[in-house]
Amino acid sequence: MPTDWMLGLLGGLMIGAAAAAFLFGVGQVMGASGLIAGLLSPASAGPDRRIERIAFVVGLVAMPALLVHLGPAQGFAPLVGWPVLILAGLLVGFGSRVANGCTSGHGVCGVSRLAPRGIAATATYIAFGVVGVLVARWAGWA
Repeated sequence: MPTDWMLGLLGGLMIGAAAAAFLFGVGQVMGASGLIAGLLSPASAGPDRRIERIAFVVGLVAMPALLVHLGPAQGFAPLVGWPVLILAGLLVGFGSRVANGCTSGHGVCGVSRLAPRGIAATATYIAFGVVGVLVARWAGWA
């Protein structure tokens, strides 16, 4: 029996639990782009919030790296080369700035709070994701 859906469900539950813990513990929405932006512009993030932001970003980078080397993701490799991954990361970062948030902020936290902006942003992400997959398949990239 394929376990991909179970791993996706487990990952979704973990992200939801982390978002709830962050909201109740810190009193702030767990939007990755906002937390990272606060590190890049320290004036907007008070000194008391820098430690939380640093811990979040370290966990965001370290945990997947650890899982790739030790855990269930061992042996997984990107399906595309580094140039495509870098371009994709830059496009996601640009989109996050344009949308005033990312999928974790809008999709997980915004939708769960029934925020109209979060719902609209998430619907837009999904629609463009579908278009992206269709274009990639049409072009023979996927």
